[in-house]
Amino acid sequence: MLRNMDPQILLLRIPAVLLAISFHEFCHGYAAKILGDPTAEMQGRLTLNPIKHFDPIGALMLLFVGFGWAKPVPVNTRYFKNFRRDVFIVSIAGIAGNLLTAFVFGLIARFVPLSVLGRGGVLFIRIMILMNVGLAAFNILPIPPLDGSKILYGFIPFEWLKFYYFLERYGFFILLILVFTNLISVLMSPVMSFFLWLVTFYY
Repeated sequence: MLRNMDPQILLLRIPAVLLAISFHEFCHGYAAKILGDPTAEMQGRLTLNPIKHFDPIGALMLLFVGFGWAKPVPVNTRYFKNFRRDVFIVSIAGIAGNLLTAFVFGLIARFVPLSVLGRGGVLFIRIMILMNVGLAAFNILPIPPLDGSKILYGFIPFEWLKFYYFLERYGFFILLILVFTNLISVLMSPVMSFFLWLVTFYY
């Protein structure tokens, strides 16, 4: 992760954060719409406008720490025809969107000459790759309310659901403990390494 808060890096991280969280939530909303749920579109959340998805704390975390969150897109699961399958698809969509973004910027880094990109362009590409991979790696953790917990929901046996709902009530506090003890970095590090290899093939 880029932790150097050099003014140039900080300025480049701001649009990277806004792009990453906007596309992440847009992908959730678009997947839900395809599956029959118009809620996000009706509430004006099926958009790439970052103001609609902005969560101050989550954005600051992403800006300065390298992982964070946006304001969740509303999803009404009553519209879903296959509950478990559709929850999985909507949940994985945001993560897939971030990995796709990182992959596209990885292609730019590989095929566009450095002389064309310039130092600022190269730095922005690196930030975009790491920002999107960090957001994807954070959200795939199977801890409520992150996307990974909803992805896991599609696979766990029904007899375990009671424990899942219990965990869901305390998920935010678990996340806080992981963040303040820095265990979140331990959990995310191998996931980020895998995602970086997956989208760039040279990290």
